[in-house]
Amino acid sequence: MKLKLPFSDKNLHWTTVTSEKVLLAIIGIATCIAAAQYLFQMYEARVILLADLFLLFIYVEIIGMVGAFYSTNRIPVTLPIIIAITALCRLIVMQGKEMDALMLIGEASAVLILAAAAYIMSLKDKVSLEKKKEFAEDKSPEN
Repeated sequence: MKLKLPFSDKNLHWTTVTSEKVLLAIIGIATCIAAAQYLFQMYEARVILLADLFLLFIYVEIIGMVGAFYSTNRIPVTLPIIIAITALCRLIVMQGKEMDALMLIGEASAVLILAAAAYIMSLKDKVSLEKKKEFAEDKSPEN
C-alpha cells in the first residue's frame, strides 16, 4: 500500500520556486535601499574612497545575481564567488598599510583560491553547454 502525501512534488516545487522569487525580490529591493543609503552617506561625507566603490560594486553584483535568477530561474555559482572575491578585496583595501603581513597573505590566498574556483566553475558551464548541444544533435532526426 502506498502512502499518500497531502502534497505532491509538483506543488512542493511550485511553493519553493515562489518563495525563492519572493525572497530574492526582497533581497533585491533591500540591496537597492542599502545602495541608496550608502550613496547618501558618501554624499554627506563628500569623500569617495576605493572601499566605497568596492561596496557599491558588491551591491551591483547582488542585484545582478537576483536578475540572473529571474531570467534563468537559477543562480550561477560563479556570481556568489565573485561577490566573495570583491568583499575580500574591499577588506584588504580597508585594512590598509597597518595590516599584518600573514593576514594579507592569507586573504590574498583566499582571493586566489576563489578565483581558481570561479574559473573551474566557468569551465564546467562551458563543458555542460557543449554536452547539451551534442545531446541535442544526437537526438535530432537526420535528413
